[in-house]
Amino acid sequence: MAAILVAVLAVGIVAIGTLVLGANLFVHLMTADGHPAEASQAMFDDSVGRVVAVGLVVAIVVGVALSALLGTRIARPLREVGRAARKIADGDYAARVPREGPDELTGLADSFNAMASSLQEQERLRREFIANAAHELRTPLTNLQGYLEALRDEVIPADRATFESLWDEAERLVRLSRSLDVLAEGDSAIGHLSASEVDVAVAARSAAELVAPSMAQSGLAFDVELASPLPARADPDALAQVLGNLLQNAVRYTPSGGSVRLFGERHASQVVLSVSNTGPGIPAADLPHVFERFYRVEKSRDAARGGAGIGLAIVRQLVESFGGTVGAESREGMTRFWFSLPADEAPAHNRPSLAAAHP
Repeated sequence: MAAILVAVLAVGIVAIGTLVLGANLFVHLMTADGHPAEASQAMFDDSVGRVVAVGLVVAIVVGVALSALLGTRIARPLREVGRAARKIADGDYAARVPREGPDELTGLADSFNAMASSLQEQERLRREFIANAAHELRTPLTNLQGYLEALRDEVIPADRATFESLWDEAERLVRLSRSLDVLAEGDSAIGHLSASEVDVAVAARSAAELVAPSMAQSGLAFDVELASPLPARADPDALAQVLGNLLQNAVRYTPSGGSVRLFGERHASQVVLSVSNTGPGIPAADLPHVFERFYRVEKSRDAARGGAGIGLAIVRQLVESFGGTVGAESREGMTRFWFSLPADEAPAHNRPSLAAAHP
């Protein structure tokens, strides 16, 4: 309708200009040449007026046709966006919009499809989170229920070993609930963390001392190689949790007789720490997902090997809260997790690169 209105206005302005101003000028020139004014006006009306009338009709018809074509070209992609939006509102996150129409509409389609992909991924994570959380809660609760029923029916004796098993399952539930609290609080919990200058090398050595007995008990060789100092900005408690999670993860997944390496150095404006361990490695298909909540490479969910699948998600959340990044790489026989933190402004020393020092 807007396009039709513009076409009619444009033709109307031309017609008025021609019929009014053009008629006066035509009659004036014809009169000056000796022709009567009435005859000149009639001549103008019969010739120019008829042409203008025909042109006006043709312009309106063409304007209507072009407007209908343009309206269809614009309306069809918009209808597709509306249709896809209704599908997503109904829970069909696979709905997408075809790229067609002018650049503005293809840009809208690209933005809509990116939003739909993000929503689909969030829905996948939500479903996995619910299913995995239910499983993680169900396993210890089922064990507790079984032990308690056996104790009630006097099938098993109420000895120390039984109570220790009950205690282990209760501890597992407590650890899971605490981890869920950290993830559920999200940004609100992170907002209470206060970044300050810390020496990452000192924090890493403290974490290494805490985990060293577990390394020895598991028969693992433990190598610590840290440049000193490594000033960075982070929350000391959060940094200790990050280091503890990564080292405990290495202990859990390194087979007996293997080795674990804690390595750290400064790179320009960042401090980079890595924890490497020998072992079967992480499949390439699993590697991009290891920092997701409840994701496990160990699909069997064996409590002896796999935790709740939350530790690495907490690592990423804490590190990113201080402006750092996390990553993982793996190949047959070696797995490496790393994280970086913004370095303090203290001058960096010339040290070999991480890639060169840790091939």
